[in-house]
Amino acid sequence: MRALIAAATGLALALALVLTITAMGRQTGGTSPKPLLTTVPAHP
Repeated sequence: MRALIAAATGLALALALVLTITAMGRQTGGTSPKPLLTTVPAHP
């Protein structure tokens, strides 16, 4: 019975953490329209 109570408590705490992070709001940011360079440019 103690294991069931511990599991329920852990699940409730995890859910509360997720809801807290979600309530803090979404990050206001974006991605760059420029593609990332995947190769090293040629040296002069």
